[in-house]
Amino acid sequence: MFGKESPLDVVTRSAGLVDSPIPKKLFDGGRRGDIKASKKGFHVMLSCAGRRNFLVDCFQEALGDSGDVLVVDASADASAMIAAGTRGFLLPPLSDPRYFDALLARCQDSGVKLLLSLNDFELPGLARHAGRFRRAGIIPVVSTPEIVDLCFDKWQTFIQLGALGIPMPETCLGLPPAKTALGAGALNFPLVVKPRWGTGSIGVAIVRDERELDLAYGWLENTLARTALGSVGGAPIGESIIVQQALEGQEFGVDIINDLEGNHRAVITKRKLAMRAGETDRAVTEPNEAVAALARAVGTALKPRGLIDCDIFLTPRGPRLLDLNPRFGGGYPFSHAAGANVPAALLAWARGEPVNSEWLSARSGVVGAKYDKLIWRQD
Repeated sequence: MFGKESPLDVVTRSAGLVDSPIPKKLFDGGRRGDIKASKKGFHVMLSCAGRRNFLVDCFQEALGDSGDVLVVDASADASAMIAAGTRGFLLPPLSDPRYFDALLARCQDSGVKLLLSLNDFELPGLARHAGRFRRAGIIPVVSTPEIVDLCFDKWQTFIQLGALGIPMPETCLGLPPAKTALGAGALNFPLVVKPRWGTGSIGVAIVRDERELDLAYGWLENTLARTALGSVGGAPIGESIIVQQALEGQEFGVDIINDLEGNHRAVITKRKLAMRAGETDRAVTEPNEAVAALARAVGTALKPRGLIDCDIFLTPRGPRLLDLNPRFGGGYPFSHAAGANVPAALLAWARGEPVNSEWLSARSGVVGAKYDKLIWRQD
């Protein structure tokens, strides 16, 4: 079918990557023979790796000499790609219909056994292609399409988890229902206006009166109309914005940890100290039973696979679930720094090995803070 070319060669050639000014080693494996020679190892692929250098290091530490961490991204100058060197591979963008063909071919070509996505926009497609990877002997750490879609769709999160008794802030779909709720007293300022399908706090605004509500809503409508966020869910713009009750209280970041079959195993709670660009910037590991109980209920009810990153507010009325991301989130490094080792647990589950209970817990009172670090390459 492919002649002397592999499926990976066909996809990368037809995507135009072979004509890219990017050094060939980044997409065609400058040490391809070296990696092929070590196919007997247990290799892990992190896709859409972007800036997640920390996770690359965590997985490599967990693997030790038993395998390598490989990364793929659509940008050769992503920091994780530069750090990976010859173990970083360029793929077409997610919008390319051949993306998952290229990802599967790269995993097969490199002897990958475990695959994790670090990008919200990749997860729905990976969930739908998961069977292809499993048939090829690759374990994709991804939940079912239904769970991934539920987590990504903030309106359905509110509707479906509310029906399961999970407390969340009052939420309305669109501006007219929000104004009706304001008039009835079901909503009160301040409110949060945000995309129904969103990531990284993009387009999120806190409003304190009706004028700000109208301005923020109109601005978000225009933003969605001219960006990819507006087409993610396939709904009209009027059904792509939610208005949510702003919460008072302390925000916690929580790692909900399930095994590869979706069985709930543990939760790790961290009190957030500061945010930056929608991601936890500073936090302290701090047990809180009310928060942990709500997280356990979510992990047990949804049965996601692997780690699910969630935000919970501890309000005067009790804990409220705010957000769910079915992947490693920006808050996981704080758990890892306090002794947790979810990468090691995932590797053990994938290999059918016992899991050390210490990998699923963190020491209390460990304060963590992120900082910028420069990495470079010479072309």
